[in-house]
Amino acid sequence: MAAGGAQGAQLQYLKGIGEARARAFARLGVRSIPELVNFFPRAYEDRTACRSVSRLVDGETACVRCTVTSECVLMAHGAVRFTAADATGRMSIIFFNQSWLARKFRRGDEYVFYGKAHLGKYGMSFANPLFEPAGEAGRVTGRIVPVYRLTAGLKQSDVERAVRQALDRLPVGFEDAIPARVAEEYSLCSARYAYENIHFPEDMRALALARRRLVFSELFALVCALALVRGEDAGKPGARFAPADFSAFTASLPFKPTRAQLRAMGECAGDMSSGRAMNRLVQGDVGCGKTLVAAALIWYAAQNGCQSAFMAPTELLAEQHYATLSGFLAPFGLKAVKLTGSMGARAKREALDALASGEAALAVGTHALISGGVSFRRLGLVVTDEQHRFGVAQRSALAEKGESVHVLVMSATPIPRTLALIIYGDLDVSIIDELPPGRERVDTFAVTSAYHERLNNFILRLVGEGRQVFVVCPAIEPGEEAPPKTVTAGEYAARLGRELKGVRVGCVHGRMKARERDAIMSAFTAGDIDVLVSTTVIEVGVDVPNATIMVIYNAERFGLSQLHQLRGRVGRGDKQSYCFLLMGSDTEVARARLSVLKNNSDGFAIAESDLKMRGGGDFMGTRQSGHVIGDLKNLRFPVSAIFTAKAISDDAFSSAAFDTSELRRAAMQKYNELKDV
Repeated sequence: MAAGGAQGAQLQYLKGIGEARARAFARLGVRSIPELVNFFPRAYEDRTACRSVSRLVDGETACVRCTVTSECVLMAHGAVRFTAADATGRMSIIFFNQSWLARKFRRGDEYVFYGKAHLGKYGMSFANPLFEPAGEAGRVTGRIVPVYRLTAGLKQSDVERAVRQALDRLPVGFEDAIPARVAEEYSLCSARYAYENIHFPEDMRALALARRRLVFSELFALVCALALVRGEDAGKPGARFAPADFSAFTASLPFKPTRAQLRAMGECAGDMSSGRAMNRLVQGDVGCGKTLVAAALIWYAAQNGCQSAFMAPTELLAEQHYATLSGFLAPFGLKAVKLTGSMGARAKREALDALASGEAALAVGTHALISGGVSFRRLGLVVTDEQHRFGVAQRSALAEKGESVHVLVMSATPIPRTLALIIYGDLDVSIIDELPPGRERVDTFAVTSAYHERLNNFILRLVGEGRQVFVVCPAIEPGEEAPPKTVTAGEYAARLGRELKGVRVGCVHGRMKARERDAIMSAFTAGDIDVLVSTTVIEVGVDVPNATIMVIYNAERFGLSQLHQLRGRVGRGDKQSYCFLLMGSDTEVARARLSVLKNNSDGFAIAESDLKMRGGGDFMGTRQSGHVIGDLKNLRFPVSAIFTAKAISDDAFSSAAFDTSELRRAAMQKYNELKDV
């Protein structure tokens, strides 16, 4: 949420910032004083406590208060060396390429030094430490120092000075958009205190209070924005369908739907028969049967004289859904057509004619569905698969091809229900928390790269039995974005091609053209490729029942929920399946994280663990806009605070109980971000 009172102020008018530094700030996304106030530190250095020399640990960064005990020695290349000591021991202080410092330090002078300790054969030392006289601590040491992101042309001191001036320019009575009664109810500090202490904290407690207030403010703006989005849809009428009876549909199935599937179908049907437009998310774990729920609703729409559109993020997924949904609808004589960008002109024209005439009950496709040439006779239901791949605007564009259209979005990314209510605040939420019977558990192992040769032998054996294998790498090729010891897809595919004699190896990644990538995926689906090496482009939706091994390299670099999604690509047939998590960094933290996945197959429980381990947002990092959800437990305000915010946001824009000008501005900013997703 932006700090007010200095809207539009140009950075170059701050002391010490001319045009060159203003351009450098612009590269960091900071162009005005309000943006500078909201340019939060990425980390902090606690320089408030001094460590005694005897307690220094090799490699740690710390402050020490010492007396200079020797004369300065001027060494080669302008290096300066002297010894300093406290009551517990002595250490060497070395400055490189700063010969002028030889005149600075005198025996008996007391300084506070801040640096990284190094234990060598001559004892402990600091190289190029920061320092200041012991009686003047407070500028360099004796405080918590913010650490900001930098770019060429900016130093930490430049950003600190600029932020200090920006904070001093805030109006005396500045407050953000949180109503006073809410701030009081949840013991939130003032906005001015929060901004001051997020940049220059008095102590760690003040920093925690500041962070808590700012996360709450961000959350409050978000739920208000979602209230705006939801308010747009709340009053929209929807085609009123007859009360649902799914017995004919379920009787046509070769299996019995789960209770969770039936519950989701009932919740959706309740919306569709209410007279208001449905706007609902169906969220469920990998393999829980969301597509069956969509098929039931498509059938239900057809029984009420309406067509449906099903939009998938890739052509491969559109192909798979087209085949699956056509199978569900065939017993009722309902026709489905496919619409993708790569279709020939004749096939596309025939599909468009079938939709315009009403001959086709369902269109399954990619973004091609929202193109200008697509029209329906009577579109009543829009379904989008993998909700996070589509924005509000794309859903709306498809829904606008009909009148009073019901909208269903599906996601196979399990997140805790509390966060689902926030992130998908513009949607009603149905959760499928039950897997169909008979799905085999995927045996999961966390191992090191030393397992490589044994794993190759295992792959050769199963490929010899007719099985297929996924191998996932975190990067496409070596480069700046690929840290050392990263297994990259291109290199590893070539390596496997050499090591696995007679095995057909393919490779896909995000830099390929969509048509080339889909051709390789189709070959793998058809069984013409034995081992598919890829990046995370295969994370969702790919359905190859014959694939029984998933190998994930550098697994410690992925989130647990993402690993669970990748694991969900296997175990989709009737054969025992396996997932191998290969660690590039064998640490206790990595093993602890991966053990959660190894011992658990419940995506929602895994998501909860991932949230606790990694936190819920990137509030102090480089991503400081969009869906910033703090770790509510660690921030020590109850989940009820979210619902208080949601309740207030429902009437905030019509209530005169408090000034909503800043609230309106913040909410509209978030609203526009949501619309632009």
